[in-house]
Amino acid sequence: MPGATTSIMFFYVCVLESLYDKQRYVGYTNNLKRRIEEHNQGKSFSTKPRLPMKLIYFEACVNQQDAERREEYLKTTRGRRFLAKRLKIYYQSKL
Repeated sequence: MPGATTSIMFFYVCVLESLYDKQRYVGYTNNLKRRIEEHNQGKSFSTKPRLPMKLIYFEACVNQQDAERREEYLKTTRGRRFLAKRLKIYYQSKL
């Protein structure tokens, strides 16, 4: 349709790394910037003792169900292995 605009809402699966203890947090959100700010303001129970957090990886999905499934996968052993391979250069540069 000429002149029609469609707005796609994305859901983001994100991996945050604690600068305090190097532990990772995996979650999903529809507003990546806001969610990272919330984590760093101590508004998340799971990351509050490990602040500050840094975004090290994210993926975008066009629906919430896919983002939820991807989050669950990245929390499994296979998912952690995937992230280790995907972020190989990131981790090598930190040595």
